Amino acid sequence: MRSRAMPRCAAALAVFLLAAAAAPAAGFYLPGVAPNDFGKGDELQVKVNKLTSIKTQLPYTYYSLPFCKPATIVDSAENLGEVLRGDRIENSRYVFQMREPKMCQIVCKVTITEKEAKELKEKIEDEYRVNMILDNLPLVVPVVRQDKNTVAYQGGYHVGVKGQYAGSKDEKYFIHNHLSFAVKYHKDDDSELSRIVGFEVQPYSVKHQVDDKWDDVNTRLTTCDPHANKIVTSSDTPQEVEAGKELIFTYDVHFEDSEIKWASRWDTYLLMTDDQIHWFSIVNSLMIVLFLSGMVAMIMLRTLYRDISRYNQLETQEEAQEETGWKLVHGDVFRPPTNSDLLCVYVGTGVQFFGMLLVTMIFAVLGFLSPSNRGGLMTAMLLVWVLMGLLAGYSSSRLYKMFKGSEWKKITLQTAFLFPGIAFVFFFILNALIWGEKSSGAVPFTTMFALVLLWFGISVPLVFVGSYLGFKKPAMEPPVKTNKIPRQIPEQAWYMNPAFTILIGGILPFGAVFIELFFILTSIWLHQFYYIFGFLFLVFVILIITCAEITIVLCYFQLCSEDYMWWWRSYLTAGSSAVYLFLYAAFYFSTKLQITKLVSGILYFGYMLLASYAFFVLTGTIGFCACFWFTRLIYSSVKID
Repeated sequence: MRSRAMPRCAAALAVFLLAAAAAPAAGFYLPGVAPNDFGKGDELQVKVNKLTSIKTQLPYTYYSLPFCKPATIVDSAENLGEVLRGDRIENSRYVFQMREPKMCQIVCKVTITEKEAKELKEKIEDEYRVNMILDNLPLVVPVVRQDKNTVAYQGGYHVGVKGQYAGSKDEKYFIHNHLSFAVKYHKDDDSELSRIVGFEVQPYSVKHQVDDKWDDVNTRLTTCDPHANKIVTSSDTPQEVEAGKELIFTYDVHFEDSEIKWASRWDTYLLMTDDQIHWFSIVNSLMIVLFLSGMVAMIMLRTLYRDISRYNQLETQEEAQEETGWKLVHGDVFRPPTNSDLLCVYVGTGVQFFGMLLVTMIFAVLGFLSPSNRGGLMTAMLLVWVLMGLLAGYSSSRLYKMFKGSEWKKITLQTAFLFPGIAFVFFFILNALIWGEKSSGAVPFTTMFALVLLWFGISVPLVFVGSYLGFKKPAMEPPVKTNKIPRQIPEQAWYMNPAFTILIGGILPFGAVFIELFFILTSIWLHQFYYIFGFLFLVFVILIITCAEITIVLCYFQLCSEDYMWWWRSYLTAGSSAVYLFLYAAFYFSTKLQITKLVSGILYFGYMLLASYAFFVLTGTIGFCACFWFTRLIYSSVKID
């Protein structure tokens, strides 16, 4: 019986060992795009992306504010992940010539209306940042850290700042209308061609003055004139945002030769200054794993071995009746639980999640999902999730058939629609809130249709195929027969109360991942890059081991107390770590984020509730599979008369 129950677990373990061997390859870089070579004087087109704020979490398009617009706005082709992230990449009027510096270039002059002035002030108040792209590199602002005397980089520059004139207490809003760009390039030793390896900016607010009169071709400024050696180096005379006033947008660009090679140009963005914290996270998690492994080893090697030897040496029926412990419930331990259909559905969905995360993480560890491929990670996760519908259907139908179920089509429909349906309703409501704020983060109808098409056109059919294949196979037979009449469960000690053991069981899996969780939340909500998938993969493996071991330990204690209702409890024991995940998300919200808008708060807790639900399904399935294997193992090892 044991050999039939374990082939899938053995295969999964083999995949894990293979992937773990690849974990040190986190630094291996596959950019996913071919480098562009530029000769001197070649045109460099700067593209603009969304406006972002960590205070509102609502992105807006660049041209939602009164910036200089090109004659024709052209949208860049975007993948599914970029659209879902709210990226809107468009052309701009910022055009450079390779290795040809320019000073005080006038972009345009804009007279702002009352409405535009109000929008600018709102964006400055909410600390919105402007994001630009050159040769697929995002624009960054270098900031010198006082404590470490090192340079850190912030993505994008602020739309403007709030401040006061000297001698005044009234707060005013000032726009950054002069940009000093620095383009770093690496020159080929054998040719005149160069590759762009850095894109930086220093923004300034300058109240420009026209020298004579405005001319679209030959206008000269008194505040910024390279011929008169007047260069913008500060914001001493800032440009205030006022309705009816003119804004003149200007820029400088200079080029710097760099030793950084093209393959390493993302290292600046991905540089982790706190690797020690990640190693502390790994060591902390390993301590938990070693503690649990010691307990499991003690149970498996000492207690269980002693129990099995004693049970197998019993000679008379009277001796057997005098025994207590897990052997006494052998006739009930494989009795189908209440709501067994729902358990099958959740296990199938959990297997789908597990497959998606495993495949996506292996590709990320190997470097295929580089940040240079914007939206690649989200696109990959969606596509792999859809394809893993095959495993979801197979797993749920195999378990359903073991429970003597006969309506496999019903269980298939539930597997295909339960979690995706709940997620889609959540997503639709949150998207409606974003749409109500007129944010570019609102998913367009065409993308929504594409998501539904992926669900109904690919995922649902694959779930049916997997379910059909799983139901065709012979049912998994339990190692012991089930009694017709259920055994009465004796009164349990207070510490074996289901609610208590379930909540206790979720603490250790959460404890194994909560430090890495901080960096993931920072990446998502504070708009920072996350590219330490080697660490993340190790934490994922530790999470699997922790969920499995804590569930096995508590399941053993439960069976020793002659309580055979382990099916749902094993799922909920590991799954309860999702409760702590959501509580930590609330703690993170109150201590690290500065979200003040109601809609933004609803978005945060809505998405974190959905993420916690997904974490519940994943960890619950890991715990259930571990307990399922454990019970089959121990009951196939004893002689049952």
